[in-house]
Amino acid sequence: MVSSEPRSGVHGRARRWLRGFVRSLRCYGRHWQQRPGDAFTEAYALSVSHRAPLLYLVVVFNTLLVASCFYGTAPRLLVLMGPVLSLVAVQRAWHWMPDKVAGRPVEGLRSDLDGMQRLGGWAALLFVAWSLGLYPYGDPGQRELLHFVIAVTMFSAVLGMANSPQTALRLGTAFTLPWSLFLLASGHPDAVPIALAQVFITVILLAMTQIQHRDFVRLELSRQLLVRRERQTAELASAHYRQATVDHLTGGRNRRAILDSLEEHLAAPHDVVRPWLALFDLDGFKHVNDTYGHAAGDHVLRTVNQRIGLIEGVTAHGRLGGDEFAILFDGAFDAEAVVAAARVLSLAIRQPIPFNGATLRLFGSIGLYRADGDTVSHCLERADAALYKAKELGDGAIAKFGPHDEVALQRRIAVMRQFNDCPLEDRLRLLYQPIFDCRDGRVVGMEALARWSPDGIEWQTPGEFLAIADATGRTGELTRLVLARTLAECRPWETGLEVSINLAARDVVREGMAETIAAIVEDAGASPASVMLEVTERALQIDPRRAAAQLAAFRDRGFRIALDDFGAGWSSLSQLRDLPLDRIKLDRALVGALSSDPGARAVTGMIVALAWQLGIGCSIEGVESEAQADAARALGIHLMQGYHFARPEPAVQALRLYAGLLGPASAVGIR
Repeated sequence: MVSSEPRSGVHGRARRWLRGFVRSLRCYGRHWQQRPGDAFTEAYALSVSHRAPLLYLVVVFNTLLVASCFYGTAPRLLVLMGPVLSLVAVQRAWHWMPDKVAGRPVEGLRSDLDGMQRLGGWAALLFVAWSLGLYPYGDPGQRELLHFVIAVTMFSAVLGMANSPQTALRLGTAFTLPWSLFLLASGHPDAVPIALAQVFITVILLAMTQIQHRDFVRLELSRQLLVRRERQTAELASAHYRQATVDHLTGGRNRRAILDSLEEHLAAPHDVVRPWLALFDLDGFKHVNDTYGHAAGDHVLRTVNQRIGLIEGVTAHGRLGGDEFAILFDGAFDAEAVVAAARVLSLAIRQPIPFNGATLRLFGSIGLYRADGDTVSHCLERADAALYKAKELGDGAIAKFGPHDEVALQRRIAVMRQFNDCPLEDRLRLLYQPIFDCRDGRVVGMEALARWSPDGIEWQTPGEFLAIADATGRTGELTRLVLARTLAECRPWETGLEVSINLAARDVVREGMAETIAAIVEDAGASPASVMLEVTERALQIDPRRAAAQLAAFRDRGFRIALDDFGAGWSSLSQLRDLPLDRIKLDRALVGALSSDPGARAVTGMIVALAWQLGIGCSIEGVESEAQADAARALGIHLMQGYHFARPEPAVQALRLYAGLLGPASAVGIR
């Protein structure tokens, strides 16, 4: 018995075949559709704008040609449809002119392309219908002309819309199918071969449009990829340029950009007036950072940058780093005008800066130099020298670099080179000044005073060469050398003297300095308790937190600590409580006024009383008269030193001179 396949199975296979056929049609149909996206819309519209006007020109010519040939043989109303179609074609050609298309938005272009796809086939059918309406009224020659015109128009339409394949498909179908069916139905003796040829050629042309459209899409994708890469490259180049020239904190010029601007001015012809270079440094900026945080510091830098840009005469400005700015003032300014502009800038910076409910107040020092040098570094050196002079004047001063400053700078550069190149141990000597206990006249210590000579003839004090040592990075070497030589020459383990050194500002905050000094003392055979480390208030202000931690580290290793030049700064009283101090040395300015100024005596008495309550010793230096010594004794100060007692001497003479006066305690340090 033969079983038949269930009807449901047959229907299932049929449905699957139908779905597969529909998917194939959809897949094939996608090849006739334009690619989506704004970039492709613009590309399609641009391509059509270069082809459509020519296509419409063919339509206009063929329509007028056919109308003129059938004029007098066909009904006039039917013939007049030709010029009407020509006018429509002219309007569409004008609509698709490239310059018109270039000015339209993407949405308008998309609407135009959609309209061409929808109306293109109907327009072709209208043209064919008009031609078929004329066909019965023509003689054989006129009919052959219609065959030719229809074929040429169809070829032009399909090729003209090659980059709009769906429009080309509709145009080809609208021209070929009705005309071929009409020929077959009209009984034309060559209808079959003409129709076959027309259909075959139409299919070939449509296949060619498929290939051309595929190549167009590939080319456009490559172009878009290239455009994206060029845009990315441009964005990357722009980002690199911003990174290289824009300060990330202020948004203005960075060091490289402002110095490049200066270099451009220097490269100009010599008859061009050079600008003024100003270096501007904020005073009190570190206090803002430490007190209010780095966010406040960043806000200050941005505000300062904006205020600089508002000053009349500023042609360029940028941050060199930290809180230092470089400013170019108009070269047309004379010396008085540029100082006046700098004064306006200084006043603008002094204006309060609000931040998160707080009011920040800062001021800045300004150094000015007419940028008439040959190099950027030449100009920076001189502007920096003027800035250094302004900072020494204090209170946001303004200093202009002049001829006398040039002489001083050249001398400083020469000395700096000598200091940097010389072996310090050969160019350094120490003198010692005793410290007396005036209660019994005993010598309780000696202070070592360092002297450096570039030539072995002229000797300079620390006030002259210590800044150079700091600039050349040799302060640490200088401190180590002075300590080792002081221990070797004074031999505290034999004399019973305590020795101390005055640490340079950088040494106070330098990591590992406590261990380094402890190792030197241990190698010499001395005890850390025999060493007094003197620090200045200025050194503590560089980084108060780190300085306090370093002083604690020195104290933990057994060193004693003295605060030198006490009374020169407004914050000294609070430091007495917070720092691990053993002694304070009063500032020379207070000592010099003790015998004549009641105010100085009152301040000194208050300091001595406070030190006594905190368990801190007190001494004075720079005593030059018996009246000063008597005033100090009256205030309870017993440790003194100065020219009134003894002048500095080399170690041999000092130890020989005071051999009979040495007591159980003394102090030695760098001055």
